[in-house]
Amino acid sequence: MTKALTHDILRLLGRKKRRDDALAFTNGEDPIFATPWRVGHAGSAALGAVGLALSDLWRLKTGRPQSVTVDRHAAAASLRSNTYVLRDGKKPISWDPLAGHYPTRDGRTMFLHTNHPHHREGALRIAGATEATREALAAAVLKWGGQAIEDAIAAGGCVGGMTRTREEWNDHPHGQAVAKLPLLDIVKIGDAPPEPLPPGPQPLSGIRVFDLTRVLAGPTSGRVLAENGADVLHVAAPHLPYQTEVLLDTGHGKRCAWIDLREQKGVATMTSLLREADVFTQGYRPGTLAARGFSPEQVAALRPGIVCVSICAYGIEGPWADRRGFDSIVQNVTGLAATQGSLASPRNLPVQALDYIAGYLAALGAMISLARRAEEGGSWLVRVSLVQVAHWLASLGTIDGSNGMADLPEAELATLLMESEGLFGRLRHLKPVVQLGETPSRYDRPAEPLGTSPALWAA
Repeated sequence: MTKALTHDILRLLGRKKRRDDALAFTNGEDPIFATPWRVGHAGSAALGAVGLALSDLWRLKTGRPQSVTVDRHAAAASLRSNTYVLRDGKKPISWDPLAGHYPTRDGRTMFLHTNHPHHREGALRIAGATEATREALAAAVLKWGGQAIEDAIAAGGCVGGMTRTREEWNDHPHGQAVAKLPLLDIVKIGDAPPEPLPPGPQPLSGIRVFDLTRVLAGPTSGRVLAENGADVLHVAAPHLPYQTEVLLDTGHGKRCAWIDLREQKGVATMTSLLREADVFTQGYRPGTLAARGFSPEQVAALRPGIVCVSICAYGIEGPWADRRGFDSIVQNVTGLAATQGSLASPRNLPVQALDYIAGYLAALGAMISLARRAEEGGSWLVRVSLVQVAHWLASLGTIDGSNGMADLPEAELATLLMESEGLFGRLRHLKPVVQLGETPSRYDRPAEPLGTSPALWAA
């Protein structure tokens, strides 16, 4: 069943099943965790597709495919990998205490995301809270109707969403627009001659990735590419909010640099780096970077043959395409949280499946595009969103999740973890999940703080 779903994903991207595909899934079926959603099945299938794409790249380099093995328990755990991080033996704090569900005047529930300071301040201001406490925010939200505060939060440039049922979301104009979109797509955006893959000991050795993303989905895609040999330069700006603790989960194998696009020097630096990049991944809302001269088409003109990857919350079609969002918000507006609990008492899933699977699919799209570039040339654009992943996960149907685990047993979890030493101290974190027969995935560098490395490609 999981193998068939893997090939369905690849078929969507034009990759047909091959007789020499050696793909195996091990260790159980859903429910792995206590959720009615088939998160183990979905995560394993996405990672299986990643593994076969890596095998294809290795075949292009050497003429040999590789075997691919995915442990379903490890795949499910990877959808909550940030929860397993320890820094010098301590768990980092990743959620603001004000984030969460709030009842409204009309019996609905509003989920507010307050992990970034400006979103936190905006939620308090817009709701009309008298002080920055959960009790004051709850009292303020209770004065609003659900639809009214959802609209106000969005209009104020902040992040939140009213919990809906699956039926309500399917009837919503944006739900209907997203239902017409594929899980992800790849489109050709320019002409360029074929480029063979660089030589090296891993499938992505010699591939340069400009990673302009934040939070989880985008950085996860860069981590997948880094663990298979890519030179990933993770770029941020000092003035923009960033949950630094996320780097403890997604920063392995990367270098981190500062670039400030408010300054001409920063624009020039980014332009220079993109001229030598193979992959440009960005996680901003549609049109945001185009205003600064870095739309996919502009980047393809700058560097013919580049693969652009775009990750956003709500997709490229529909009335919410420009709306800000995160995994937790999308779970609530699309009905996943109401199904996990109920409409009256919604609960988020025990995993951040939308973020991590979107990251895996973004990496998959980049690798499929690199294979196309090697064989036929061209510049390519990969598009995926959290809400498209939510629709896909929902399309897999539900099961009785009551027998699922709260977490993997400690003895099993220990076999999936590793430690690394670096500027963050001693980190415990998950190992790469996809196991390749010839080129084991690995992290060549420990995670490092933002701005540690110069904005240069590795020599």
